[in-house]
Amino acid sequence: MRNIVVFIGLLALFSCKRKMEQPVVNYAGALQTMMSGDISKKIELDSLSKISNLYALGAFEGLSGEIQIRNGKSFNSRVNDSMVVIENEIKGAASLLVYAQVSEWIDIPNVSFQSNTELENMLSEQAKMNGLDIEKPFPFIMEGTVKELKWHVINWDKNDSIHTHKKHQEAGLNGEIKDKTVQIIGFYSKTHKGVFTHHSTNIHMHFIAKEQNLAGHIDEIKINEPLMLKLPKKQEKRMNSIENQ
Repeated sequence: MRNIVVFIGLLALFSCKRKMEQPVVNYAGALQTMMSGDISKKIELDSLSKISNLYALGAFEGLSGEIQIRNGKSFNSRVNDSMVVIENEIKGAASLLVYAQVSEWIDIPNVSFQSNTELENMLSEQAKMNGLDIEKPFPFIMEGTVKELKWHVINWDKNDSIHTHKKHQEAGLNGEIKDKTVQIIGFYSKTHKGVFTHHSTNIHMHFIAKEQNLAGHIDEIKINEPLMLKLPKKQEKRMNSIENQ
């Protein structure tokens, strides 16, 4: 009888270790805190630099630029002499960061949307169809040609203590690209409005346009042609995985 109990215990332990889970989304800082004027350091990027398969986006300490990390490679953007400069080192500190560890993605070709609402609905439906729990946040990637993309790279005036969404979009540099190929990283959540998504949306997205040597935060996006969507594949929970802040 004792041997049976031990065997069942070992089997349960083994099954637990083999359990497949969607990647955990972690975050430090919050948009609502920033809007209240707290744009101080919430996490050092250096503390995440050795984590494999890292995907992240956010804003630097003091709102001095945009953070974007794709599979451990940095495409951070700052404003310097009225130009966007891309930094490829994972360094500095963030006042807001949302991040996850994704070792494998599911490719979903030919997705389309005509509005922000349609984009959110599409992400939700595709996530459910591919076995993700949409009550939990998840990262996503989109790739393809956009008809129009409005962007900004924040560079906040330290002497300005009044924060609004509009002022965040206009502080620093902003612009528009048309009919260009982009790579987009985003995070979806139904429950983090005011944390890492704004109060009117369930998504937060950054982009890279390699031909233009440009990267930043997405304010609006329109497409004509379908895009490739990538969603995180469920994976075994690893002992060295990143934990919630």
